Amino acid sequence: MRKIKEVLRLKLDARLSHEQIAAALDLSKGVVTKYVGLAAAAGLDWAAVQSLDDVTLERRLLASPEKPRHHVQPDFGRIHHELRRKGVTLMLLWEEYRAEYAERQTYGYSQFCENYRHFAKRLKRSMRQIHRGGEKLFIDFAGPTLALADGGRAHIYVAAMGASGYTFACATERETMADWLDSTARTLAFYGGVPALIVPDNPRALIPEANRYEPRANDTVLDFARHYCTSFLPARPYHPQDKAKAESAVQVVERWILARLRHQRFASVHEVNRAIAPLLQRLNDHPFQKLPGSRASAFAQLDAPALSPLPAQRYELATFKTVKVHIDYHVEVDQHRYSVPHALVGQSLEARVTRTTVELLHRGQRVACHAHSSQVGKFSTVNEHMPAAHRAHREWSPQRLIDWGQRIGPATAEVVTRHLAEHKHPEHGNRACLGLLSLAKRYGRSRLEAACMLALQLGACKYRHVRNILANNRDQSAPAPARDWVSPDHTHVRGPGYYQ
Repeated sequence: MRKIKEVLRLKLDARLSHEQIAAALDLSKGVVTKYVGLAAAAGLDWAAVQSLDDVTLERRLLASPEKPRHHVQPDFGRIHHELRRKGVTLMLLWEEYRAEYAERQTYGYSQFCENYRHFAKRLKRSMRQIHRGGEKLFIDFAGPTLALADGGRAHIYVAAMGASGYTFACATERETMADWLDSTARTLAFYGGVPALIVPDNPRALIPEANRYEPRANDTVLDFARHYCTSFLPARPYHPQDKAKAESAVQVVERWILARLRHQRFASVHEVNRAIAPLLQRLNDHPFQKLPGSRASAFAQLDAPALSPLPAQRYELATFKTVKVHIDYHVEVDQHRYSVPHALVGQSLEARVTRTTVELLHRGQRVACHAHSSQVGKFSTVNEHMPAAHRAHREWSPQRLIDWGQRIGPATAEVVTRHLAEHKHPEHGNRACLGLLSLAKRYGRSRLEAACMLALQLGACKYRHVRNILANNRDQSAPAPARDWVSPDHTHVRGPGYYQ
């Protein structure tokens, strides 16, 4: 506009010829003629041109005269609002428009739609998203499925990197949380790294509360994210533009892969995945139409160098449940009981259950870990979780009691052995043995050994017998010869003649 105003100044004020103006401003004579003619048609002289700003001058020169409108103009604002209602179409709204203004001139259907599209374009604004390399991975399931021989359907999981569009696809039996996470783990292994963000839709299997501002993922999804040091950022509900890369990748997979497999019949999901693999490589190696390279080359240049490394082990699906520590310092998970430190009795813990392990967490810290057991009603107990008294009681095995008695003396070991042998179950004799061995603390080891020797000679080896021997100091008197206590010919026994 600056040159147009200068053209008019040189013509209307300086009175130069068209040829001189064109040479001075490096323009063609035709351009000079055009704008001088437009000024004359608009009735502008130099005084009027000089008082106008550039925008007003352009509008005065270039604005075409408005044509008289003979058609009744529809209320496109109301039409745009009505189209949001379920079942409402442009055809229906056009018919209502024609019926409302039946006595006046109205638009035909095609012109009505064309005018509405121009109106809608002025309303819609689209922000172009710039994806940094390795930043976002977009995931979704395709709508179409593939038929299986057993009557089931193979669901197609699709993932695409934000910067390169590098695509991954695989088949699953369903669309459960386990299918989502297992497919995502396969995706990360396919890419050989982990992006900063994973952007899904809002499937209930992953996002139980699809809030626009604070979406809440379930505990297993958060655990998956912790394992891979990434984060899930669900798209806004009903805003597919937030995951345009996934929508585009799904469309490409449907056209490049599913369409080519539509006539094949598969026995299982594994066969579908084997058929997808070569088509997926072909898709990623296919050159871009308007950009240099392909998805594979763009991934190698943009996304691959920016991905975080994979963890040493692949994620194992875990479920979480809240459990309470019973008075016996055990918690129950799937009808099996696992021990935790006894100080946590009465506390509520979080159990992280996988196929192989059961972890017990207190305020986010792991306090116990056990191998997962399927034995119903059984116990898995770690000695370190028990109180000292319980641990000591549990450690009293028969052989340990005998060994302890042996350290005092052979007679004591023999008495302990006889105690244990008298009972059907060895644990029944544990208390008596512990009571017997406790006498060593009160009377000393030497006196206990002497008392046990005397008890063996008398054939009275119970705990109370040994205790009485020590209490009456019988162990300190000179031991009597064995014949004084037991006569081989039984001369101490009165015969039947004594009672005649």
